[in-house]
Amino acid sequence: MLVQRNDAAGLLLPLADPGTPLAKAVPDWLSEAHHALGSAGGADADAAAGDPPSGLIGGRSYEAHPSVREDGAVAWWLVDDTDYRLAREALRMERERTAFLAKASSALLSSLNLERCMNVTAQLAAESLADAALVLAPSRGPWFPVVACLRGGTPFESRHTVDPDGVTGLGEALRGFPPVPARWIDPASAPEWMVPEDFGPVGSIVITPLPGHGVPAGALVLLRRSESTAFSEEEEVFARLFAARSGAAISAARLYAEQTAISEVLTQELLPPALHRIAGVDFAGGYQPSADHERVGGDFYDVHPAAVEGEPSLVIMGDVCGKGLEAAVLAGKIRNTLHALLPLAGDHERILDLLNTALLTSRHTRFATVVLASAVRQGSAVGLRLTSGGHPVPLIVRADGTVEEADTRGSLVGVLPQVFARTAEVTLAPGEFCVLYTDGITEAKGGPLGGVLFGEERLKRALAECVGMPAEGVVEHVQMLAAQWLGSKRHDDMAVVVISAPPARHLTMVNGHADGRYTA
Repeated sequence: MLVQRNDAAGLLLPLADPGTPLAKAVPDWLSEAHHALGSAGGADADAAAGDPPSGLIGGRSYEAHPSVREDGAVAWWLVDDTDYRLAREALRMERERTAFLAKASSALLSSLNLERCMNVTAQLAAESLADAALVLAPSRGPWFPVVACLRGGTPFESRHTVDPDGVTGLGEALRGFPPVPARWIDPASAPEWMVPEDFGPVGSIVITPLPGHGVPAGALVLLRRSESTAFSEEEEVFARLFAARSGAAISAARLYAEQTAISEVLTQELLPPALHRIAGVDFAGGYQPSADHERVGGDFYDVHPAAVEGEPSLVIMGDVCGKGLEAAVLAGKIRNTLHALLPLAGDHERILDLLNTALLTSRHTRFATVVLASAVRQGSAVGLRLTSGGHPVPLIVRADGTVEEADTRGSLVGVLPQVFARTAEVTLAPGEFCVLYTDGITEAKGGPLGGVLFGEERLKRALAECVGMPAEGVVEHVQMLAAQWLGSKRHDDMAVVVISAPPARHLTMVNGHADGRYTA
């Protein structure tokens, strides 16, 4: 029974008049706390109970603190802690959201794969923000790539023909405009493609842009079922914060994918071509850039088949001063220039002179070495014309294992106003071959002592052992020896091209009677 109350308690509890049974005067939670206190034995039990009892009175939260008097009566002090609880709840929500955004940023920034970023965005949004989420990327022709995810499910990708302006807020989001408030979007107007299968009636929709780097990265669509609480304005604002992080990650991934595609196209243009037999002459080539993580460098080679049957094919090998991408870019320009000079393929000196002029008048300060070889089948043999512009001298490997240096010399290209070069003519018998190489092979430092050059003499001895090998085998043998010599040490770009006269094949029987003959 209530014995006494002050004026403040009277205002708060109108039924709390002295003499009124406690159960009728105060809320149930306070009445139960009083009986529990009495059963536990007073203040000592309360001290051991931990947090004081609390509950709602008139829509506000109160804590009840008991004080046991000497006569055994209990005085309850009611403390309004509504604002404190609201502040504590707001702090908890803010911490949870901050932790979620940190988790989202970590997950999104851990990959530059565009599809994975879209999948992570949809999955995180479905798990923490909505019952389902969709991520729309900018259109690719008539199609929009869409990634959807249900709460507790896995993302799935699809493509849809969508009219963005037919969905309130979607057209604006895909253009990067501020989002339309959720209260303006009629859930019943959601198109069929937007609602996942077996989702049920849509109760609330949020559509927000995914901001990118200068251009929109897409749109994020959040769905809640009709039985779920509708999105609040605070939740819409938080969805925009999440979308900003997701959009930045998706935009970075898309930019990376585009740059990778461009880089791949350019790299393919800069890589030396695969070589094969042309007009009865065997060609093989191999290239190793100066660093394992690079695919291109300053060494290059090309083989241009003759435009007219019976005319020589033109082989070009060069080495641009320097390494890496800058050297590869200049090498690509030199290759393009030489390709434009193919009508002059028969005049090596003229080609080198025009290339020299082009390099001197360009903005590049680098120079290059170049060797030209014209190769044509002459019966079972191969005729060669070799001209070096400051390049290592081509090596001729005869059938008996003798290794000769071609009698050609010349000046560097892109240094002097005029280039000087001497052309050598060589004939390769069946099974003989000519080796063009860059100085990255002979200047490779390694060996047992670690700092010895591979050198020309060691290269010649290696080539003498290649008699009878096909052109591809010679290239692989030289590359293998150079790699073994280097070990794990750094090196310059290395390139090698082999021009070979196919070996004659012996026909043991002709019409079943003759002693046989050789043919190519």
